[in-house]
Parts: sequence; C-alpha cells; structure tokens
Amino acid sequence: MIDNHAQCCFEQFENGARVFARYRRDPMMLVLLHVEAEPVLRGTGAADRLMREIVQQARDDRTPIRPLCGYAAAWLRRHAPDVIA
Repeated sequence: MIDNHAQCCFEQFENGARVFARYRRDPMMLVLLHVEAEPVLRGTGAADRLMREIVQQARDDRTPIRPLCGYAAAWLRRHAPDVIA
C-alpha cells in the first residue's frame, strides 16, 4: 500500500489498475472519505485487500478510523469493528 500524502489517498496497484481510499487525518483519527476500485478490479477483492492494509496501519499507529464511505463503514463493521471511531 502506498500512502500518497500529497493526494490524501491510500493506493494499491494490481495488474496495472488502481484501488484507492481517500482520507482526511484529524488530530485523533483517520477519516475514510471514499473507497473505489477501477472497474477491472471490481469483484476481485482488491478493495478488501486495501482495507486490510489500512486497518493494519491504523492498529499499528493506534489510530481509530471514522468511515464516511458506505463501503468502508460496512467493511469495518464486518471485519474490524475495534478500529471504528
């Protein structure tokens, strides 16, 4: 996973296609604004793999996540409710 600080975006590339999560960092949390995969990656688990990387980083940094994106909110409720702010 690449943390593109300039774009406030986490990114991964698979087979030349991009999956990303736009974010905002607040003083006490990471706010996920939008998660999206290019059409060729949809249904391949690419967004799931990106979310797992984001959660691992949040746990390592002890930073809770506030999901504003519907996909991120549903994913976190199912897989990582302990990191939800």
